[in-house]
Amino acid sequence: QVQLVESGGGSVQAGGSLRLSCAVFGYTYSNYYMGWFRQAPGKEREGVAAIDSDGNTSYADSVKGRFTISQDNAKNTLYLQMNSLKPDDTAMYYCAADLGPSRWWLLVTNEFGYWGHGTQVTVSS
Repeated sequence: QVQLVESGGGSVQAGGSLRLSCAVFGYTYSNYYMGWFRQAPGKEREGVAAIDSDGNTSYADSVKGRFTISQDNAKNTLYLQMNSLKPDDTAMYYCAADLGPSRWWLLVTNEFGYWGHGTQVTVSS
């Protein structure tokens, strides 16, 4: 049973930083990919960033240059470093994962089968 558990959300002022973590349990495959998605109230869930088992990454245009996705395989943990946060970044952030082959770099929800419960990020102006 694969479980993804997010943490690290919170409230910050615009311009601040947060680092989200996603602990992965029960996932031992070598050919995988993982990502971060977010959903604001009244909006659809959107892809933020993703990474595959080779370390290739993909980012949404809205976060390029501000967010960095990374993984620590020894700790089975995925991270999202978020800098220069804006009020528009306010959303529930979800960790997601699945196995290849896939077009994971497109950052679409239907390419990811495993999901966490989310962690809230609130950015005030």
